[in-house]
Amino acid sequence: MQPPPEGGPDATALDAPLDVLAIGPHRDDVELTCGGTLVKAAAQGHRTGILDLTQGEMGTRGSAELRAAEAEAAARVLGLAVRENLRLPDAGISNTQETRAALVQVLRRLRPTIVIGPSPVGRHPDHRLAAELIRDACFLAGIVKFAPSLPAHRPRKLLHAIAYREDFVKPTFVVDVSEEFERKLEAVRCYGSQFDGAIQAGEVMPNGEPLYDIVRHHAAHYGSLIRARYGEPFLTLETMRVDDVTTLQVSTF
Repeated sequence: MQPPPEGGPDATALDAPLDVLAIGPHRDDVELTCGGTLVKAAAQGHRTGILDLTQGEMGTRGSAELRAAEAEAAARVLGLAVRENLRLPDAGISNTQETRAALVQVLRRLRPTIVIGPSPVGRHPDHRLAAELIRDACFLAGIVKFAPSLPAHRPRKLLHAIAYREDFVKPTFVVDVSEEFERKLEAVRCYGSQFDGAIQAGEVMPNGEPLYDIVRHHAAHYGSLIRARYGEPFLTLETMRVDDVTTLQVSTF
């Protein structure tokens, strides 16, 4: 069996529910893809958290211990209520009965309303498999008789953060993070062991510029899609509902 989540309480204790839980394969993935959205949610009074699935021990730069300290610093910048680590193997995430059960226990304890996972498409196997694992675990968490040590809880909505992935579908929506972008970048900069002097990371493809500049340019691109300075894109696999078409934002012309 997997060890209990790093940074979390006893598995039988229920935490105060989270409004938004972002789950990333590696420490820093969430900051890169939806850090601004988490900052915005916290400022709106929502209780936010991050679950990192691995410790990043396979990273070329730094170490798992250093990345843990960097993740703690980033959590303070983002204003998180909770940050935990499931300690799955880096570069070895799998969607199995064991990993689903481990993630289900965290989902039931933290009881998030909204879960944000990575894109279903990505060049890193951990990213693709994490998206599948998260979706399956969110469903199974609502089945009473599945790993029944904690009460069943199924998140209401799963969002996929698709920053840097424009090769398969347009975003369902983009969150305006113009006011929050500098805080997002501050959180990204906490991972100096990974990004200082780097020109790429994870799904961020290189163009010769420093990675921090690439992050800014991508956010500006996504923002331009909604006529904002900076934005973060998301995908939902279900159709979005609109009750009043006169309130739709983003002018066509």
